[in-house]
Amino acid sequence: MVHDSAQQVPAAPSAPARTLAPLILPALVVGVAASLLFVGVSAAAEQLQHVLWENLPDALGVGRYSALWIMVMLTATGVTVGLVVWKVPGHAGPDPVTLSLNAPVLPPSVLPGLLLATALMLAGGPSLGPENPIIAVNVALTFWLGSRLIPRVPGGLWAALAEAATIGALFGTPVAAALVISEALAGRQIRGLLWDNVFGPLTAAGAGALTTSLVAHPTFDLHLPPLGQPGWRDLLAVVAIAPLAAALGMGAVHAFPYVHAAFARLKHPMLALPAGGLVLGLLGVLGGQLTLFKGLSEVAELAKNPDGWSAGQFMGMAVVKLAALLVAASCGFRGGRIFPAVFVGAAFGLGAHALVPAVQPTLGVAAGVLGILLAITRQGWVSLFTAAVLVAEPEILALLCFASLPAWLLVTGRPQMQLREDGAPVR
Repeated sequence: MVHDSAQQVPAAPSAPARTLAPLILPALVVGVAASLLFVGVSAAAEQLQHVLWENLPDALGVGRYSALWIMVMLTATGVTVGLVVWKVPGHAGPDPVTLSLNAPVLPPSVLPGLLLATALMLAGGPSLGPENPIIAVNVALTFWLGSRLIPRVPGGLWAALAEAATIGALFGTPVAAALVISEALAGRQIRGLLWDNVFGPLTAAGAGALTTSLVAHPTFDLHLPPLGQPGWRDLLAVVAIAPLAAALGMGAVHAFPYVHAAFARLKHPMLALPAGGLVLGLLGVLGGQLTLFKGLSEVAELAKNPDGWSAGQFMGMAVVKLAALLVAASCGFRGGRIFPAVFVGAAFGLGAHALVPAVQPTLGVAAGVLGILLAITRQGWVSLFTAAVLVAEPEILALLCFASLPAWLLVTGRPQMQLREDGAPVR
């Protein structure tokens, strides 16, 4: 009976090849262009970072990461980004607390200011990553150019190609983009097969990832000690660590609207951003050099010596970095939250290893990153993928799937780290 009823369900029609083939060339072009913009902005920010944090303090005879220089640089970064938001046409886009990875199509006039604000932020030290603004810029450019050059292509497809291409470029693999796209399509009515719907975006993501790999040679593998064959003790560890990390992240999520409201009361970017920079400087002095910047290079520093800090020091860095992420995201800096959240999760997981040596550092990092990303992003596939790719251990996937269950129960249905225009949290 079950077999007969299943046969009555019509299969989704697949798209003919002649419908999908014309998408290949535009998708490849979008993928390469999106990657080059990401790599270019990142390279420019890195060069400026070297000038600001190495050449300039050396010339002035000031310690590179002394308390004085951290305070000066973070406050100055707030001032310069505040000037961009205040004076540059387009004001560097909408309030970043209202944006997610699914970027709206911004007017072209907004993009120069948004790129400048992002590069200054990345170089200056606030705890945000490049993902949200780079996706927004690539979506806007692709939509604006594509709809004029090939007007018969739907505008929504241009945006999907650009978003997938940028995610592929950011993570160095199209798998991340495919997971994000499939998660986005899960709540929609789609025509045809899922693979037909992701054909163009996956092509763009592959081109973006390959371009980034060839040009910048990124790696997310932290080269942690090998996991070996997982056991029951490992399952217990990840099932405990992931929800604890998620609970820590939810603390920041619940504080988000209140911290944003406090900065919003200043009512001007030249007050809110310098004030945010000052607070970030104080947090940087408290947490040290490793709690500055987007956090990806700093995570690698932690992973080089998993036993180099005490449990209290690891947990302290996790809390300071999370507070810095909260302040930077609330006061108006343009940036994303995934990369600094990875640092928070890794420090939390290594703290669990330092507290309970039986917890392998690889397990601690993966479970900590999974839990914090579930709380901060509320995107299950991205959280699982990021946690797994950091440790490059296929055996850990089954453990992480189990760990995600209690962590997801903790975060689902609760406020997200994104606000509506009226300041109310998105659920």
